Amino acid sequence: MAATRATDGPDPVSYTHLEDSGEGRWTVIEAIDLNVSAPVITESLMRRIRSREQNNFTDRMLAIMRNEFGGHAVKKD
Repeated sequence: MAATRATDGPDPVSYTHLEDSGEGRWTVIEAIDLNVSAPVITESLMRRIRSREQNNFTDRMLAIMRNEFGGHAVKKD
């Protein structure tokens, strides 16, 4: 999927970050409040936040793949 998007899809540099609906953030906060471990969701949220950093090619590629695979909205420059 990444190879296809890299050759046929948009330039990853034109994508800025994944949209944040707040559901992941809410889930992580609730997990903390309930003293429940939620490492996968927490890491996913951290990656989403990290995708907003400048020049983060890896997370921009992940954003493109999430958009392609799951239809997640992606902000563009």
